Amino acid sequence: MRPRRDPRTEREAHRLVGEPGRPRFDWAAAAPKRPRRDPRRDTVLLPGPAGRLRLDRSLAPAAAAIAPAPTPSPVREPEPIRVEDAALRVLVVVDPGEDELTPHDRQCLAAARRWAGPAGGVVLVADRPVAEAGSLGADRLVVIAPEDHPASRFERVLAVWDQFALPHILCPESEAGGDLARRLAARTGRLFFAGAEAVSADGSMVRAVRGRGVDQIVHGAAIVTLAKNMIAVKPEAPREARPIAAEPAPVVSRETRRLAAARGSQPLAEAEFVAAAGNGVADLALFRALAEALGATPGASRMLCDAGLMPRETQVGASGTVLMADCYLALGIAGAPQHLQGIAGCRNVVAVNTDLHAAMVERASLAVVADAGPVMRAMLDLLARGE
Repeated sequence: MRPRRDPRTEREAHRLVGEPGRPRFDWAAAAPKRPRRDPRRDTVLLPGPAGRLRLDRSLAPAAAAIAPAPTPSPVREPEPIRVEDAALRVLVVVDPGEDELTPHDRQCLAAARRWAGPAGGVVLVADRPVAEAGSLGADRLVVIAPEDHPASRFERVLAVWDQFALPHILCPESEAGGDLARRLAARTGRLFFAGAEAVSADGSMVRAVRGRGVDQIVHGAAIVTLAKNMIAVKPEAPREARPIAAEPAPVVSRETRRLAAARGSQPLAEAEFVAAAGNGVADLALFRALAEALGATPGASRMLCDAGLMPRETQVGASGTVLMADCYLALGIAGAPQHLQGIAGCRNVVAVNTDLHAAMVERASLAVVADAGPVMRAMLDLLARGE
C-alpha cells in the first residue's frame, strides 16, 4: 500500500520554532519525498506467440534472468500462384515505353486479372522488362523487341497471340493500343469491342447513356480495348510471371521517320507558341498574318469569340482552353481573371496593351505599352527583312 500523506504533519515540519507573534514557516526546507514505485520490479518479459513479448506479473523478479531471449520468427514471403498453360485466357499488350508501366497499363492488367478469374491465367506482352509483373497479376511475361513503326509492332504482337492461341486480347484505349487493336481486328476478323469500361466473363460493358443506367454489353468479344480510369487497381496475390521467349516475327523492312508538326498547326492545348488577340485588336486580318509569319497558333479572348469574330475553339481561358505554352503573345488583352487562369501554365508571357496598369501587363514577363496595330505592323516589317 502506498503511504497516505498527512498535510498537517508536513506543514508543521516547516514551522520556525521560537519566532514570536504570527507563526512562520520555512518552505525551503526539504519535504519528505514519496517513495517511488518501480513498475518493472514485479514484471517479467516473456516471449509470446510469433516472437512478440508479453508481460507476466505473476513471476518472481529472478525469473527474468532465466527467461529465454525472444527469437523473432522468420517472415515468409507468400508463394506465388502458378497456373498451367492450359489455363491461360487473356493476352494483355501494354503501351510501348522505356519506364515503368503507366496507370492505364496497370488498369488493363487489373481488368484482365478479374476477367480470367482465380483459376485463369494472364499473359503480359511488353517491349521492356517489367519487374512488377507478378505483383500486378501476370502469370507469363513476354518481352518483344521495341518497334517504332506500328505495323512492325503489330506483326510481333500477332505472332505472340498465335503462339499462345488465347481466346481474348486486351489493350489500353490509347493511341498505340487503339491502333494495335484495330489492326488485329482487321487482320483476324474477330469480334472487336472498343472503349470498354468493365470486362468480365459475362461480357464487356460500356455506359451507353450517361445518368440513365443504360449499358451496352457485348458477349464473347475477342479483342477489347479498355477505357482509361474505369478500373480500380487493387493488391492481388502474387503470380508467377514466368518469362517466355517470343517466337520470331516475320521481318518486314520499313523506313520510319519522326516528322515534326508544322508551325502553327498544333492544337491550342498542345501548342508551344500561342499568339492571341483581344478586344484591343481592330484588324484581325493583320493579326492572322502576324501569327502565320511567327509560326504561332492563333488564340483569342472570350470577348472576340462571343462576338463571333474568332472561332470558339480558339478561346483561351478557364472557360475555353487552358494553355501550357512556352511563349504566349497577348495582343490587346486586358487580362480578365478567367483568362489569366487559362495561361497560368505558360512559361513566358509577352503583352501588348495601351493600359500600363492592365492585369495582363502585370502578369507579363515582357510588356509593350502601345497600340497593338502599329506593333503588329512593325513586327511584320522586321520579319519581312529577316530581323
